[in-house]
Amino acid sequence: MEFDTKTPPYLTSDKSSFAYISARDRWPVIVTQAIDDLYRSVSQCEDSEKRDEGKKIVEELSRLKYELQHDRQLTPIRDDGGADVALYNTELEQLGTPSWFNIPWLFCECYLYRRLNTSFRLSTHWKTYDVFYRQKIKTFRSSRPAVIELAARYRDLVTQIGQNKKTGTEHDEAQKILFFEMCEICLWGNATDLSLLTSLTYEDIQKLQGSEARKASEKNILVNDLAATYEVLKKAKNEGKKERRVDIVLDNAGFELYVDLILAGYLLSSGLATLVVLHPKSIPWFVSDVLPADFAALLSALADPKRFYETPSDDEKLQDTIPPPLPEKDAADLGFLFQEWARMHAEGQLIMRPNAFWTHPGSYWRLPFMEKDLYDDLKTSEVVIFKGDLNYRKLTGDAAWDPSTPFVEAIGPLGPGSGVNVLALRTCKADVVVGLKPGQDEEIRATEGDSDDNGARKWAWSGKWAVVSFSEGK
Repeated sequence: MEFDTKTPPYLTSDKSSFAYISARDRWPVIVTQAIDDLYRSVSQCEDSEKRDEGKKIVEELSRLKYELQHDRQLTPIRDDGGADVALYNTELEQLGTPSWFNIPWLFCECYLYRRLNTSFRLSTHWKTYDVFYRQKIKTFRSSRPAVIELAARYRDLVTQIGQNKKTGTEHDEAQKILFFEMCEICLWGNATDLSLLTSLTYEDIQKLQGSEARKASEKNILVNDLAATYEVLKKAKNEGKKERRVDIVLDNAGFELYVDLILAGYLLSSGLATLVVLHPKSIPWFVSDVLPADFAALLSALADPKRFYETPSDDEKLQDTIPPPLPEKDAADLGFLFQEWARMHAEGQLIMRPNAFWTHPGSYWRLPFMEKDLYDDLKTSEVVIFKGDLNYRKLTGDAAWDPSTPFVEAIGPLGPGSGVNVLALRTCKADVVVGLKPGQDEEIRATEGDSDDNGARKWAWSGKWAVVSFSEGK
């Protein structure tokens, strides 16, 4: 807390904020879904000892839901051996042991997922169980049209890059446009953020994904610093730096991880990077965030795409439906992706590096002071890409900044002079937003009908708008 911004944070008690709705409406749904998932696994469990332990965890999660819905005081995280237990409990004490509906939103949301995880960590048979795994896989399966479209596009692209030895102004401009397109695919990939779209349907996903949707969404990028980012990467390449590293602090699994890998593969194939380091979470987090196991599951699906897409899911079995067969061309394109990414992974060009810091309770303003090794490591990167809404909230301290505050100011110690080049790719799904032109917030409020709504910035909740913000820290 001592290293955070002094700008006031968003609170769950603020009726004009998305924090208020999140605490009362979204969180109980998420905990209920976790309970339902675990109950389903427990009922299928043949080991009586494991089944009984699973039932106890169901009871614990039910108590957590009760505490949340009845606005009880937050209780300390039980000691499950995690090095972060003291961090959470010290901060909770400093906050005065508040209740669920009157507390800084960012801390409380992190606390919720950490509390969920404690019940599993303290168990014998369920330590590594991910209550959100089924949802992640289900959503990736239902993203099939967009997955296939991008696989074909990526295969053509990588083939062309391998054959194209042209140089000159026209070629440089084409490379820049391609970089923009790849980053924008990556930006809009979190349209399937499961922690927010808790009732997303198959039809919704198809509307949110695909090339036409991306083109229509370009006008909704309110801040776009991709040109400055490209120049940094191009300069490093032109200077012939031996190692040109790009880091991606991941957000969601499934389709979004898939597009993150599309971007990573493109950066490596084009020579804009020689190494891409992926940063997943180390515990189940904000429903759909990437765990190392999700990376393995995605590669497994691509290794045998016909089996993955043609094997009926549990829901399809209940409905007695059979998924459509995967055409050979589509299977070949997905197989190409698997071969490319597996090769890059095997050759050490594409690596995964978890760190417990990403699931700590506070903002990234604390990074230089509380996780010096990670901070020093990120300094060796050309660009560190922070994906998604939560990473943006953590970068800016989830604080009630004036929206015209420069991004470089709102990220505090990670701004100019930090030694870290920061790029945030974020579709707006929470109140905090910075880097807008003076008056731009008011203009959008007027066009989106927010003007008479208690000061609520509802336009920033839907994921319709985006910001691509860069800070040159070196």
